[in-house]
Amino acid sequence: MPLIKSISGIRGTIGGESGINLSPLDVVRFTSAFAQYLSQTHKEKLTVVTGRDARISGIIIHNLVNQTLVSMGINVIDLGLSTTPTVALLVSKQSANGGIVLTASHNPKQWNALKLLNEKGEFIDARAGLQVLDYAAKESFKYASVEHLGKISIFNDAIEKHIKECMSLKYVQVDKIQKTSFKVVVDGVNSSGGIAIPALLESLEVEVVKIHCEPNGEFSHNPEPLKEHLTDLCEAVVIHKADFGIAVDPDVDRLVFVDEKGELFGEEYTLVACADYVLGKNPGATVSNLSSTRALADVANLHGQTYTASAVGEVHVVAEMKKSKAVIGGEGNGGIIYPGSHYGRDALVGVVLFLSLLVERKVSVSQLRATYPNYYMSKNKINLKKGMDVDRILRDLANHYSNEIITSVDGLKIDFEHSWVHLRKSNTEHIIRIYSEAKTQKEADAIAYRFDKEIKALF
Repeated sequence: MPLIKSISGIRGTIGGESGINLSPLDVVRFTSAFAQYLSQTHKEKLTVVTGRDARISGIIIHNLVNQTLVSMGINVIDLGLSTTPTVALLVSKQSANGGIVLTASHNPKQWNALKLLNEKGEFIDARAGLQVLDYAAKESFKYASVEHLGKISIFNDAIEKHIKECMSLKYVQVDKIQKTSFKVVVDGVNSSGGIAIPALLESLEVEVVKIHCEPNGEFSHNPEPLKEHLTDLCEAVVIHKADFGIAVDPDVDRLVFVDEKGELFGEEYTLVACADYVLGKNPGATVSNLSSTRALADVANLHGQTYTASAVGEVHVVAEMKKSKAVIGGEGNGGIIYPGSHYGRDALVGVVLFLSLLVERKVSVSQLRATYPNYYMSKNKINLKKGMDVDRILRDLANHYSNEIITSVDGLKIDFEHSWVHLRKSNTEHIIRIYSEAKTQKEADAIAYRFDKEIKALF
């Protein structure tokens, strides 16, 4: 697969040719570019926090990143096997100048990537990303002399610090959770979630049943936490008579629940439930992206609060949350962003908020799900061909549907009375994503099928 360079980082498959796949040369070049960017914006001795998921290539990539930073005269706080939200949190807690997470998120095991964080532990913005890309293209790096090399500090307790932070958050009902005797099955997809989520639950005195929690990078199923990939978890919840199940992606920023009957709670409803709890304690604005369910807007309205939608991507959601002073936000893919902790998607935070909601309502997970409006989503994609003018295709569709509510801040979203469709180019893959939502699965699928045909007719 071609090497994907974007303002948020670099992503590709391991092996092959430099500049085409993710090679050691590309890792060094891009890390050097990020270091060069930091050195231009900060004059003091720099510190960068690094951490990785459990991918097979993770140790190699992590070592390359660390030693490149040291060669640029930057001190490194190495968290080792960690999670994306843990790295983000530690950047802030350690007053570091930035962070690099070695993870390709939900992509299969042959992929890896560098995710870049600023001094707040948030993903770098478009301006910073473009500067990093420019430095990488020019390759005009200034490495440190032997007297000014950086040093590496190893932090072995970062996940424990993260867990303590989650348990100390306002509105998290630790005592009630500990007294409820929950039993939960955890699918860690053989990555760092297999360490972090069970450790969090055990700190809350929850009985844990682990499946696929060996952090060896041999993903036991497709690592994207979707219904079709979580059959083992659904079966295990029923077999072990658990209260519910938890699945996360390899870097633990996405969170999905399974109810006590072995049915998916719905990845879109992770944010809905957590927002329901937070809004009941701290009324305020909510935010999700354009591809997320309408159910969040419905719940916000029930609490008498406002909802706004941002462009897809964590950095855009965070920007809109800050603008609207939102008390909670995130993305419909199971990403919870809770400013009470930090501005980043965090599955650990989502778990403690969800558990707090359950103990307060005193209901089962299936009963909780029944309290929310039902929407059904269809998520599809079309592979792009070389030279395809996607912008022209989306303009043509916008003109055709000009009588509907049109949003064009990120691709094209068309809102119908009881449904919507969102069409956009992916930031990480060479595809057009087609997301649709309606009151029934049949209708959502039909909308996606219709637009698939209409897009292909415009090729």
